[in-house]
Order: sequence, then structure tokens, then C-alpha cells
Amino acid sequence: MPYEEFHFFLKDTVRQSVDFSQTRQSLGYPPPAVQKPCEEGARRIALPRPAEWRAVKDVSVAEAMGRRRSLRKYASAPLSLEELSFLLWATQGFRDRESDARVYRTVPSAGCRHPLETYLAVLRVSGLEKGIYRFLPVEHALVEVARPESLEERTAQACLNQPFAGRSAVTFFWSAVPERTEWRYAEASVKVIALDAGHVCQNLYLACEAIEAGCCAIAAYDQEAADALVGVDGRSEFVIYAAPVGKR
Repeated sequence: MPYEEFHFFLKDTVRQSVDFSQTRQSLGYPPPAVQKPCEEGARRIALPRPAEWRAVKDVSVAEAMGRRRSLRKYASAPLSLEELSFLLWATQGFRDRESDARVYRTVPSAGCRHPLETYLAVLRVSGLEKGIYRFLPVEHALVEVARPESLEERTAQACLNQPFAGRSAVTFFWSAVPERTEWRYAEASVKVIALDAGHVCQNLYLACEAIEAGCCAIAAYDQEAADALVGVDGRSEFVIYAAPVGKR
């Protein structure tokens, strides 16, 4: 088999060689923070909470699954802040906190570690200036990261010049913070971090069906350009997945 040397990533044989008595969790180190801190003075934007949503339709799970398609052509209509709030809740919503090591969200995560951060290239969202934002799931809010010039072009370039990524209403970029999962699973973290990203994006697909929108998962991107666009260092945190979203 020509690509067999790469199949180790899909297997779980690494778990057999991990000394779990030596993980940072087992050694008594505190867990990493569940959410990146904000820079001092950064502008925060409160999002409408579930009880305030009016534009989100009551769509059955079966209906959402049956209608789900990857969408690469979007209407010019913007998303509302309420609709964006719903999508963020569906993909990383904060439900409860048992302890610093166990936080419950709307998506599953290996060991309840939730290693992802959500960044948004906002192009057409009512009530938001065009720019890069990060979701704060604990507060259910956004923090403004940057307002780059030529955001449409830079977003498309970050997605290997796939033009639809810069024609969306908003393009989601998920970054991985491996330390959160490595605290518990050490070398066995890599595969489950990737699986966690898949859980999140599937929720985005299904949630889009409740607001007459669609998305398209993107795993082929320019790593350096994507990391630079959302402002991460590419080592302790790096982009792992993306998905443009827009109205049908």
C-alpha cells in the first residue's frame, strides 16, 4: 500500500506506549485554561442568548440531516447577530462546568478537554464590523481580534485560494490548542483532537439548516496564511479546520 506509512495517524496504537502515570494530569499539574484570555482593553461584543433567539427555526434532527449539503455559493444577504450567536452556541456552546478539568459544551470532546478555539472572518453579519473575531464560550460573547485590509481576499488565500471562502457571510476558522488535551492524554492526543474538530463542524452543518444557510468544510488550507490571518503563533496554537457559512 503506497501510503501505509501515514496510516499511523488513523490508528490508536500510540496509546499502548503512553505512560499515563506521567501525564501532567497524573503528576498533579492544574489543567490548562478552558478559554484563551483576552488582551487587556480588547473590545467585547455580547451575543444574544438562547432565550432571545427568534430567527432560529424548529427543525428536527432528521430533517437537518436529510437536507444537509456542502454549500459553496451564497446569497448576498447577511447573517444576523442572532443567527451567528446560534451557530456559535451549536458548535462550542458552554452548558455547564463541573470543575476546571470538566466543562460541558454542546459538542463531545475526548476527556472533556475541548482543545479548540473559534475564530471568525466576519464579512457580512448585521451589527458587526468586518474583521476577525474570537468566540468566548464561557461568556457567550465575541472579542475583536483585528480588522485586516482586503479581508475577503486574505480569507480566500488562507483557504488555498478557494474563492467561495471569501464570499461567505462569515468563515469559521477553528484552531487547536494541543496543551489542553495533552494534559490528560500526552502523545495519544493527536488523533482525538482531529476527531473533536469533526464533531464541531458537523454541528455547524446541522445548525445551518435551522437558519436557511449552508456551509462547506475546508481541510485544505495554507497553514501559515491561516495562522497569520487569525493571529496565532502556529506552535502552541494553530488552525486545524475552516468552514465558510452563508445564506442559501
